[in-house]
Amino acid sequence: MSAHHHVHSPATTRDDDAGLARWDDDGAPPAQPRSSPHLWLRVGAELGDRLVDLSGRQDLLVTCRPGTRSGAPAAFFPTLGEVEFDARLFAPLKPHEIHPRIVGDEERYPAAWGVFVHEAAHAAHSVWTNPAGANPRVVEAALLLEESRVEGAHLITRPTDRTYLRTSARTLVMPDIAHPTLQGIEHAAAVAALILGRRDVGILDAGETRAVADLCEKVLGTNLLATLTRIWTAAHQCADHDATTMLAHAQKWCDALDTAAPALPVPENLTDLLSGAVGVVMDSTAATDAADLAAQAAAANAMAAQSKAQAQDRAQRAGQRRKAAATATSVFNARGTVTPDGTPAPDSNPVTGTRRPTAAEQSAAARLSRALRAAAYRERTEERTTSPTPPGRLNMRAALARDAQRAAGSVPTAEPFTRTRRRNSPTPPLRVGIAVDVSGSMRAACAPVASAAWIVARAAAQTDPDSLTATIAYDMHLTALTRPTHRAPERVTTFTANGGHHNLGNAIDALDHGLELSRPGAGRLLVIVTDARYSNDETTQAATRVKQLTTTGCAVLQLTLTEQSRHLPGTTLLHLPQPSSAPAAIATAATDAIRRTR
Repeated sequence: MSAHHHVHSPATTRDDDAGLARWDDDGAPPAQPRSSPHLWLRVGAELGDRLVDLSGRQDLLVTCRPGTRSGAPAAFFPTLGEVEFDARLFAPLKPHEIHPRIVGDEERYPAAWGVFVHEAAHAAHSVWTNPAGANPRVVEAALLLEESRVEGAHLITRPTDRTYLRTSARTLVMPDIAHPTLQGIEHAAAVAALILGRRDVGILDAGETRAVADLCEKVLGTNLLATLTRIWTAAHQCADHDATTMLAHAQKWCDALDTAAPALPVPENLTDLLSGAVGVVMDSTAATDAADLAAQAAAANAMAAQSKAQAQDRAQRAGQRRKAAATATSVFNARGTVTPDGTPAPDSNPVTGTRRPTAAEQSAAARLSRALRAAAYRERTEERTTSPTPPGRLNMRAALARDAQRAAGSVPTAEPFTRTRRRNSPTPPLRVGIAVDVSGSMRAACAPVASAAWIVARAAAQTDPDSLTATIAYDMHLTALTRPTHRAPERVTTFTANGGHHNLGNAIDALDHGLELSRPGAGRLLVIVTDARYSNDETTQAATRVKQLTTTGCAVLQLTLTEQSRHLPGTTLLHLPQPSSAPAAIATAATDAIRRTR
């Protein structure tokens, strides 16, 4: 077996090629190349561009054509500064389909690129030259050890090329196994160096090379295999320019084989056994690489699916925001009841009129306003700083320390002036949305909720000019009882409950957009007055909106009046046996919401 992928002297020179060209016109029909060589000139030039990145050298030429002078799939000629590459490695791709200059194009021809990476490793690290008069057998052994050494060195600087180096092993090693130039024990030792050496530099895995390791241990013996392993492991640490050390390792390799070979029996079918073991290794690596590619493809597909789902979710949320904006505009700008798409529905208006607030309601609004102001109050923050110069209060101890530092000739670091800055913390505004169910089962809640809506709106307007409240009555249609405004309402809007079915999802959308319940920075509360006797679709739509609000930090309170009421998922349930206690419950929840605001 020969390591002919790294060639120290060219198989033929350019003068030889020129001499052979003189005999082209010998009267016979001209030979037709299987692929026009000139079409591969561009591919070779682009490979040369990529070789600069792979090897770090700019003085190399890459020739790419069908067939090579050396007979190997590829070869590196150090004396010529040339990498020879067999274009047939790209099969079945045609020249016009290959664009190595484009990073990532190599994924379409991993076998060819793996061989090219291997030659790039030689170009970068096989820079030692044979001394004159060196033993050819020792040089051949050194080149054998060089195969795994350069790949290990390349892997240190370009670890992502490991996949391609694994692929190149299948392309480069298998032909040498099937057509060995070495025989007997030397053949088995060469297989061990090519396969197990790549294992020890991290190209192949230990489990993948088990078949070759077991066969070589049986043929070579444990002691000889251990000796050879120490030799190629030491060669892996050899410097790129150190020809003396490489040849010394090669000499030890030859001496070890000469000493042990006479005592080792050689199986008659050794070549077949080695080919079979190497075939198992290559099949194992191919299966591992295929599994890795499948895993990468699955991960890429999962990421693509996740990105697509996120894009769809963003589009859905954007569409929902646009729909909520349109719903809020139609509800709060209309004078009566509207459908979710903004169409007027005057026959379904639950509003019965307005009335003046009672003295009890006015007192409740005043008490709630004081409670909200107290809950919204934030202590002033104090920030104390020191400085070497005024303004500030003089600290005599620091001043004396500063004088002492100056007298000692050191740079003064003491800061004798202390200043305290007090800043007022802004009080958070309040956002309260009330959605009241006006289906037939909710008649008992109409009067107390109307009173609560007026009390909360009045108190919020008196507490902070930036506070907003709004109330929507909903069945299948939506009706604004109070609208988002900074003005305190003068009269109480009364309504009745005679509707059928429910449309809480759109009511929440309108309140969310009109009051910005999803936006942090304010005490936010959504109150839903309902028995939640909805269909599955109605419950799902409402629960989705509630979850979106609670995720942003908005409190959601559900008020119920009867024991038969259901709990709407995601809400804080509060059962009120007496409907008249609804205003107090809503006021308490609003106070807690603004107190929790940070």
